[in-house]
Amino acid sequence: MSSGSIAKEMSAKKVARKHIASNFDKKTVNAKLKANFNNGKLKQSISVSLRMKKDEIIWLKGTKFITIFKAKITPTSVSYYSPYAKNYFEGDFTMLKKLLGTDINFNQLQNLLLGQSLLNVKEVKQNVTIADNSYILSPEKQAKLFNIFFTINPSHFKLDKQSIVDAEKNKRLDIIYPSYDVVDNTIFPSEIKIKAKQPNKFTNIDFILKSVVFDTNFDTNFSIPKGYKQIKL
Repeated sequence: MSSGSIAKEMSAKKVARKHIASNFDKKTVNAKLKANFNNGKLKQSISVSLRMKKDEIIWLKGTKFITIFKAKITPTSVSYYSPYAKNYFEGDFTMLKKLLGTDINFNQLQNLLLGQSLLNVKEVKQNVTIADNSYILSPEKQAKLFNIFFTINPSHFKLDKQSIVDAEKNKRLDIIYPSYDVVDNTIFPSEIKIKAKQPNKFTNIDFILKSVVFDTNFDTNFSIPKGYKQIKL
């Protein structure tokens, strides 16, 4: 889906309102993705099944000939295990913070996967500028610990990009949405590039959509096999 619209002068309030209005309105997502992972030490491509019950659960399974990992994320917990490494994690969102270099909760992770802003752009006053034919929203009063920017597409008002920048700690998280598909009258990211930079380390994850259906029934059963070693963070 290409953007054919020109970003015209518009108030920050109206851009924020249109972005909120573009929010994903289906109950479930059942998607097949290709994921490319690179952190300098490990570089691999895997197939990922994503099952999401909106506001309830995000279920993931990664395979490459065999199941490499399974994960179940709810608003209160993160559970993960790897039949390949014979280890598991059960706990809070510390695991995701370590991966992405910034605090992230369930709702923010869900929004990240759906092309929506990590923070509610209507909760605080925003500034708006136009750059490269996109609207860039940023809070009038940035948070003490980091700056955040939302780059919004003038065609469908989903995100082109969102960035969290902590200049003091030399950390940043960029989530880029190069393209979207229209499926069942719903605009859904067909590619997501996640780039997390921290001092002396980085994590790049690219998701490429292979297929997706909405509002279907599926299984999200999850149980950690006995005998696996617990990951301590």
